[in-house]
Amino acid sequence: MKLIQCLFVVLLSAALCFPASAARIKDLTSVQGVRSNQLVGYGLVVGLPGTGEQSPFTEQSFRTMLTNFGINMPAGMKSQIKNVAAVAVHAELPAFSKPGQTIDITVSSMGSAKGLRGGTLLQTFLKGLDGNVYAVAQGSLIVSGLGAEGADGSKILVNTPTVGRIPNGATVEREVPSPFADGDFITFNLNRADFTTAKTLAETINNFIGPGTAQSLDSSSVQVRAPRDMDQRVSYLSTLENLTLEPASQSAKIIINSRTGTIVIGKDVRLFPAAVTHGGLTVTIAENPAVVQPNALAGGDTAVEQNTIIDVRPDQSRMFKFDPGTTLDDLVSTVNAVGAAPGDLMAILEALKEAGAIHGELVVI
Repeated sequence: MKLIQCLFVVLLSAALCFPASAARIKDLTSVQGVRSNQLVGYGLVVGLPGTGEQSPFTEQSFRTMLTNFGINMPAGMKSQIKNVAAVAVHAELPAFSKPGQTIDITVSSMGSAKGLRGGTLLQTFLKGLDGNVYAVAQGSLIVSGLGAEGADGSKILVNTPTVGRIPNGATVEREVPSPFADGDFITFNLNRADFTTAKTLAETINNFIGPGTAQSLDSSSVQVRAPRDMDQRVSYLSTLENLTLEPASQSAKIIINSRTGTIVIGKDVRLFPAAVTHGGLTVTIAENPAVVQPNALAGGDTAVEQNTIIDVRPDQSRMFKFDPGTTLDDLVSTVNAVGAAPGDLMAILEALKEAGAIHGELVVI
């Protein structure tokens, strides 16, 4: 035990002394099995100021709720409810959440309710993918949206009044089993798959703990031998996730968003020798009709004479040349020098890619 504790102290000290420019393992990876779980439920929001709904499923849910309370409505009687809305409730259950802890929930209208402001969510069961109830939600909604409508049909809508939140609105009733304590290994999954980073991660752990402790499974997973005792495993993982390494640089990419005119060029993008000219002719056609009026004694008719003016002007386009190994800075400087707009730059980059003059991937989103 003392040997393990000393090892943890040495490893933690070494991790804290690592260069600040490197990234921590906890920032690059997630631990397999340590994850949140999605919960969802169906419920009723009551107490609305006339902004509810009268849809069939809302009425059915309202009748069922009254029946559970021992109140039976006469058959054929239609309930007049304008302060009730059927809602979907969803939440994220964090890993290792224990019964009795609380989580935030989001409540969204499912029908034609105009707003949920001022409403209260009644007891709603939140279920997981396996159908089991893991939390119970209830409470008053916080709605940031606002909606108002006049008698003439005019209305105003601010944000979204049909969605609200309840901080700490659900109480956890069941713990989700986690495989974190199972087996002799823990697995780090890279947030961005990369063979070089996976290899560096395994080497970093082996260099500090010992050969054979970690091994790369693929481009996104590294398996690490770990103690079985939970207290030791938690301390062990705390030490490992604070180790730092230099992640591999990503592949050279140029990202183009044609809808917004956004262009992002990675620092590793290079250009092969190429000469580019961009531009063309500006053609302007103007119609100036003129009225021709004959002399009083000429005996002719008034007529309209068409007068078309066509003006062709060549743009001030210049050819520029990219030398071998042109960097991002060179590209930006050259394009700025010729005054190319984002749309022009998109066309130039696409043409360079087709010509095989770009060292990198061109991604259009």
